[in-house]
Amino acid sequence: MSDSSHPAEPHVGSVSLKLNWLRAGVLGANDGIVSTAGIVVGVAAATVERGPILTAGIAGLAAGAVSMALGEYVSVSTQRDTERALLGKERRELRDDPVAELDELKQIYRRKGLSEATAETVAKELTDHDAFSAHAEAELGIDPTELTNPWQAAISSALSFTVGALLPLIAILLPPANIRIMVTVIAVLIALVVTGAVSAALGGAPKSRAVVRNVIGGGLALAITYAIGHLVGAAIA
Repeated sequence: MSDSSHPAEPHVGSVSLKLNWLRAGVLGANDGIVSTAGIVVGVAAATVERGPILTAGIAGLAAGAVSMALGEYVSVSTQRDTERALLGKERRELRDDPVAELDELKQIYRRKGLSEATAETVAKELTDHDAFSAHAEAELGIDPTELTNPWQAAISSALSFTVGALLPLIAILLPPANIRIMVTVIAVLIALVVTGAVSAALGGAPKSRAVVRNVIGGGLALAITYAIGHLVGAAIA
């Protein structure tokens, strides 16, 4: 008998987890593009010298990557600590009162729509197979074998931000001074179209809406930083 599942549908938890990581990576790259582009365009509006633009761009890239990594590490560490605490509590409850926990598992499946007899059978068979995993997934929505890794999250965020930040940094430095801002804006907007479409595809959302939001938000950020840089440059001059 052939497998009737559709390969494109993330039925398996590990597949969904990978999609979440991919989506987070795309969003991290998007942040790197917009934030670094805003910095270099703002500085380029104030001066034509490559030195200050490069310095500001590298500083923004480094600060952004470190901030993303630290933020993800703290966030995911907190989530992991919470998951571990909940799993520890569940393990103690299974040890101290297995009968009550079995009934609780049965009631979970009753609320999902199973009949009394079927829910009892499912609860017993899952408990016999792996009581801890069965309760963790049904009650807490946690897979004990796939807890989030704060170091992985931190490194992934820093790398994705850095990759995104390199695009506007390169785009602003390579062209001649008279067209560098225009080239950077075009490159950034094209990149935002790509990241918006990819993030929407990974999340199963409409691409056009995500792309429009991404491009408008990024374009607005560039316009604001350009205006500020132009005003500051004029004031200094």
